[in-house]
Amino acid sequence: MRENENQQTNNWDRDTGEVLKEYALYVQYIEDFGRVKKVYSDRGTFALKSILPHNGIDFIKNVQKLYHRGYNRIVPIYQTMDQRYAVLHNGRLYYLMPWLNNERNGERDESHKQMFRELARMHTLSVKEIEVDIEERESHYERTLDSWNNEKDFMDEYIDSCEKKWYMSPFEMTVCSFFTDISQALRYSIKKFETWYEKTKESEKIRTVVTHGKVSLKHFVYDERGYGYFINFENSNTAPPHFDLLPFLVKSARTYPVQCDDCVDWLYNYLRYFPLKEEELLLMQSYLAFPGSALEIVKNYSDGRGHRTELDNVTQLQRQFWLLKNIEYMVMKIEEIEQKKKAATEAVKEEQSPPS
Repeated sequence: MRENENQQTNNWDRDTGEVLKEYALYVQYIEDFGRVKKVYSDRGTFALKSILPHNGIDFIKNVQKLYHRGYNRIVPIYQTMDQRYAVLHNGRLYYLMPWLNNERNGERDESHKQMFRELARMHTLSVKEIEVDIEERESHYERTLDSWNNEKDFMDEYIDSCEKKWYMSPFEMTVCSFFTDISQALRYSIKKFETWYEKTKESEKIRTVVTHGKVSLKHFVYDERGYGYFINFENSNTAPPHFDLLPFLVKSARTYPVQCDDCVDWLYNYLRYFPLKEEELLLMQSYLAFPGSALEIVKNYSDGRGHRTELDNVTQLQRQFWLLKNIEYMVMKIEEIEQKKKAATEAVKEEQSPPS
């Protein structure tokens, strides 16, 4: 076993050495951090990262696009001696960056705020309107709405079947106790989705940005001056801005029951620097509120799919219910803030309108 491990290490060292030759580095020492290697050399300390080749084309293209737009809060990718940004070797793609120690001096909340400011700035510099096919949008709308209405019908029928039983299983009893909340989330999602479509069905353009694809504090590092930089752009894409916002908010809500006011503050810190249009926020609210994880657990149980025990199913459903309620709090806070903003706007209009 140890010989295999030593052989694997030697192979990796050999691969690393071959790749680093492309950068004309004299390597003194290498530390292994999995897919990232910390390289000590005569020209400083670097991070060498390996990824699968199919992730590399868009990733490098998007990073270069951001550089050309003037966004420099990305850990730079160094070129090889022959001006390549990555090296393909033994089925892996390697790229070289400076090594940042990532010393955070501030509070966690301030780190999040700084990250969202930078995300907003990145989106601002890369924003671009693209044309969309109106028929394609309509088709997407109808497919999604049909799917969500089918989910609603399924839940109604499932609850009816549970309530007709003399003895419900623990899972079925738990579903019945959560049914009202799941149904409310579904209705809210459908309502926002319908409102979004009414506002956009005649529009021929949408806004896209270069998205990071995996926003988290782990992928936002600091240099010795306290400046923050994004790393790990392998999942970057050109997409609407909520493609970065939604996964972060949902992941933040995957915890025990909590009223995450900080999450709402982070979102609105982003919106100060890159305001979403009304229709963009409507679509994000719709997707955010949709209780897809809870519905999936119920459907899998109903269909007999999976190999979880009754206890495991109840536990998983409880966790998805916590997620639903945590997101519900965020959604209602966003709703409250937006209603206050609309009321304030209407009040200003009334004050400025001439008396009749």
